[in-house]
Formats: sequence, C-alpha cells, structure tokens
Amino acid sequence: MSGRNRVIALVAVLLAALIGAGGYVWNVRKSQAETLASAPPVDQGGDLQSLRTQPHIVFRSNALGETYGRVAVVPLSAPNGPRAFTPASCERVYATSADTICLSAQRGLVTTYQSRLLDAGWNEARELPLTGLPSRARLSRDGSLVATTTFVYGDSYANPGQFSTRTVVTRTDGEVVGDIEKFKLVVDGKVITASDKNLWGVTFADDNDRFFATAASGGKTWLVEGSLQARTVTSIRGDVECPSLSPDKTRIAFKKHGDLPAGKWRLAVYNLRTGTEIELAETRSIDDQAEWLDDSTILYGLSHNTDGSASSDVWKVPADGSGKPEVLISDAWSPAVVR
Repeated sequence: MSGRNRVIALVAVLLAALIGAGGYVWNVRKSQAETLASAPPVDQGGDLQSLRTQPHIVFRSNALGETYGRVAVVPLSAPNGPRAFTPASCERVYATSADTICLSAQRGLVTTYQSRLLDAGWNEARELPLTGLPSRARLSRDGSLVATTTFVYGDSYANPGQFSTRTVVTRTDGEVVGDIEKFKLVVDGKVITASDKNLWGVTFADDNDRFFATAASGGKTWLVEGSLQARTVTSIRGDVECPSLSPDKTRIAFKKHGDLPAGKWRLAVYNLRTGTEIELAETRSIDDQAEWLDDSTILYGLSHNTDGSASSDVWKVPADGSGKPEVLISDAWSPAVVR
C-alpha cells in the first residue's frame, strides 16, 4: 500500500471511530433526556431566602426530572416535604449559613470538574482548585475553611492503598493552605513516607486549625488528627474512614471495614473521650461521609440498589446504636445540616 493510501485508510478509520463515538454519546443523551422527561414532578415549595434564615438541610436532589442534580433546600422541620431548588447543580455539596461548596461535573467527550464556592445568593463567589473526580467536600463551621477530596486517576478505592486521592484545604478567601497528603503523617509514633500514602475525608474542629481525616498506607486505614499550622497528621485509631465530628465535639461518626468483604463498610461512632466504639443499627454497606443531624442522629446517603435507578435517599439512624434506619429525604444525596 502506498503512503497516500495509508493516510486515506487512517483518516477513514479515525472518521469511523469519531462517528461511532458521537453516535453513542447522542444515543445515551437521548435516552437520558427521555427518562428525565417522563419522570413524575417532585414537590417544590418554600422561599430560598427565608429558608436560609431558619434551620435547614442543603442537599443534591436526585429526583428524576428537569431538576435532577440540582441543589435543593428543605426546612429542618419538614425534611421530606416540598423542596426549594437553587440554580446550582453539584455532584457533591456542603453548606454553612453563609457559604456553599459545590463540586460539579461538566460532562462531554472529555468530562471536566469544578470546585466553586457559592455565596448566600447561590451565586459563584470563587473558583477553587480541583483535580480529579469529586468525592468529598466539607466547610468549617464558621465557613472560613473548605476541604475537597478527589480521585486523581479515577481509581477504585474498594481496597485501601489501591487508589490515589488529593485532599486540598483552602481558605474561602482563596488562599490555599495545602494538600494534606504532604503533611507529616505519624502512625503509632512512626513517620510514614510510603508512596502509597493517601488522605481523604476531612472534618474540621472549631478552632480553624485542628481537623480529622482518613489516612491510608499499606492496605490499612487510620483516623488521624491534624494541625493545619503544624502541618502534621497523627493516628488515633485504625480501621476508620470518612470521619465526621459531632456538633458537641465528643464523637466521630465513620465507616469501617471490620471483617466485611472488600468494598463494604459499616457505620460506627467513636467516642473521643472514652475511646469506645459503637456500631450503628444500619447494617447495609454505606459508602458516604456521614453528617450529624444533631448530637443524637446520623445522616448518610444510600443508593437505590433494587430498582436499577441512579438515585439515592438520605437516611437517618440513632448515633447510640439503638433504633433502626429511616428515610429522611427521598431521592437525595450529600446532605448538609445548617443551623
């Protein structure tokens, strides 16, 4: 085959691949649009401005329809009632009374991701650095610090140590505090410098210096306590992922592997004062960073696994191991309780 014919053949192959990929994307989007258009409408209600003046929950609405993926708000007094929709669409959202951190995806042939800080009017106030697939987001209680976790290479984290994360802490004025993976990690008195070191899932204390997070290396995970000023993280106990500090600052809600199969987790609460651990009444596998509804109740997202949909619900369960799980908000994900 001559050189000219080789070029023609290569162009033909590339065109065929491009047309095939474009057709696939078009068909997927057409199918998604038809599914969303045929979905029943979700109850809407409430005024966004007035809702922010009272205790409320901010979350990603996963109800099928035109509002799928939009951030919504409900009063704490009626969490499963009509929801007020904001103009923002986020994969993961977290909020205080003044700010909202929104991790979003711009889908296309090449999907890109953004981290945006939204003001009280749900307008973009600042774009923050973000690398990779959004996973976790937290604001400090006074809204001055934000932490985001992403998967860098899209790796699975079904097994600790087989993925890569970036967890960046930024001040909401735009100053980057740093990637906490670069902080000094001390486990049982020994400094860990292994290349498979990963840290993720930050929850802030109230002094704007201390925080808790997950550290992993060598197939093990630990609850670590860190200092932004000292740039250190130190292990507290093993088998802890995605910690969440209680409003009274005495306990950590988290997910643990225990003796479960790889990729499965169970919710538990660790008492920082007594060193005791309680497994919660939720026995299904939970892959989420829990949120505290109050000092007695834990919230978490759980995907629908029975109807084949991409939706999920926000559930609640007592923090003392008693009771049973109940749905708090249907078709919802990534809750943030704001008082």
